[in-house]
Amino acid sequence: FAMSQPIAGTLAAVYLRGRGITAVHAFPALRFHPRCFVRPEDDGPTETWPAIIASVTDLADVQTGAHRTWLARDGSDKAPIIPPRKAMGDLLGHAVRFGRAADVLAAGEGIETVLSVREVLPGLPAAAALSANHLAAILFPPTLRRLYILRDRGAAGDMTETVLTERAAAAGIEAVTLAPALGDFNNDLCDFGADALQARLRAELVAEAAARSSPAED
Repeated sequence: FAMSQPIAGTLAAVYLRGRGITAVHAFPALRFHPRCFVRPEDDGPTETWPAIIASVTDLADVQTGAHRTWLARDGSDKAPIIPPRKAMGDLLGHAVRFGRAADVLAAGEGIETVLSVREVLPGLPAAAALSANHLAAILFPPTLRRLYILRDRGAAGDMTETVLTERAAAAGIEAVTLAPALGDFNNDLCDFGADALQARLRAELVAEAAARSSPAED
């Protein structure tokens, strides 16, 4: 991460814009490395590819790990290697963070999923835990009062929602699930556009706020 550079004007920005994510200057947790080493899973020779480097931090903003997303050499897609993403370091409970959370936090699995929600709700502090299992185990800030669960579709998303909702309730935190129409929120952003995603998420948040303010039935 320290050897990388800000992503504005790099292939990382090209890649993110291709995924509908435009506010690249606002992401200090992300940097770009033009020649990041990767060893393929099949024990092939070590290669170098451009990569997005993400800082994984704990609740005190101390870096505990890094996540690498290798990119095609023109930034048009992920690199044609398996897998195109890997994390290293102390990851469990920690996350890639966008904005400083106090009483409200949105948490999801993937970086692009979380950034898609931030694209249309830029004031919402968010964290990417990097996998379903790590999202289920994410640590809560001590001041947190409401957790928005940015779940993915599928069985792993079901498990994460259940575990996080139970953990939040035990900690006295209100958990609210936000679910994509497609596989994840980046799919929604790319297929439906920012305006449609923003309108739907804002409508869900307004409805959720109205439900919270309604008097309880006897």
